[in-house]
Amino acid sequence: MRAILGSYDSELTSAEYSPQLTRRMREAEDMVQKVHAHSSEIEAQLSQALEELGGQKQRADMLEMEVKMLQSQSSTAEQSFPLSREEVSSLRLKIEELEGERSRLEEDKKTLEMQLERFTLQGNYDQSRTKVLHMSMNPASVAKQRLREDQARLQEECEQLRELVRALERGGPIPANLEAAAGLPSSKEVAELRKQVESAELKNQRLKEVFQTKIQEFRKVCYALTGYQIDITTENQYRLTSMYAEHKADCLIFKATGTSGTKMQLLETAFSRTIQELIELHLLHQDSIPAFLSALTLDLFSRQTVA
Repeated sequence: MRAILGSYDSELTSAEYSPQLTRRMREAEDMVQKVHAHSSEIEAQLSQALEELGGQKQRADMLEMEVKMLQSQSSTAEQSFPLSREEVSSLRLKIEELEGERSRLEEDKKTLEMQLERFTLQGNYDQSRTKVLHMSMNPASVAKQRLREDQARLQEECEQLRELVRALERGGPIPANLEAAAGLPSSKEVAELRKQVESAELKNQRLKEVFQTKIQEFRKVCYALTGYQIDITTENQYRLTSMYAEHKADCLIFKATGTSGTKMQLLETAFSRTIQELIELHLLHQDSIPAFLSALTLDLFSRQTVA
């Protein structure tokens, strides 16, 4: 790292050298020193772990040799001279203890090998020397506690709803505790609400009848004053039929255009093709729909009068 920084520094001219570059070089050197220190610490931990592993292995080998020696001595002693039952039992217990110690040391050896592998591959910490501190207000613990409380509350609500369903299936009265739990109104409140609904429906029906009457009245007035019957065919389309029309199919269709629907556009029909002179004069030149409708009314009226 220092050689790279030195080569980079040698390539810079005196004009490009600045205090900022010096500060960056110092920061890089400090970072290199920290990396070396951390590497030395890891190497020391690995060396210590290897030493402990070697010591444990050596101790296990010694115990294994001692067990073999005791077994050979026991067999030799049994052949050379008879032993008492107490001595034989004591030797067997000693052998079992040594075998247990050997198994424990083997497990310790495997544990140390696994720790050494973690140090080598992942840089993990030594769990036997490093303590993990848990916060008193751990967010994960708080979330788990809240989840358990919500689960208990939902289970209680589900049980109350099951009881409510069973009560409704029986057709009997609903218990007061279930009404409060399910948020259902009482029988008195239900009757009052039914009365209000019936009153609102009756009022709505009367309003519909009044509106229908007024609409018919308004249509008749428009027909009597303007001489045209206006019907809504589709959305934003209106059909106008004159009271002086010679045939029932003679009608005009206007379409509302624009954002507010204030502009009207005449659509082509079989009847509109027969009055092209009035369309060109009043719609194309004068741009007046009322004048066009008035002229059409006079034209149709004069035809009936002449006939």
